[in-house]
Amino acid sequence: MRAIFFDEDDARAVVARLRADGFEARLERERLAGEDDDEDHPWAVLSDAPGFMLEVLVDTHDGWLDEEDARPDLGTEAAPVPPAPVDLPDAPRRLKRA
Repeated sequence: MRAIFFDEDDARAVVARLRADGFEARLERERLAGEDDDEDHPWAVLSDAPGFMLEVLVDTHDGWLDEEDARPDLGTEAAPVPPAPVDLPDAPRRLKRA
């Protein structure tokens, strides 16, 4: 799970708290699409802590929780099943009678 913060001090405080509680946590700079200024990028805290614990820390330190992992491990998930083919007509439909 990832928690996103705009303030570096808040992100570092969350990492310190998670590590003190025995969870793995690391801090990364989150690059947003369209942002040119490196100073405006938010901070991402990646952790294996339970979701409810991250929710409490996010509420306390004014951030948000990104529950969808953008970088899944390729070996752990099954390949997606392609959708069934759509039944298309063989010829155009006539709207007027000949």
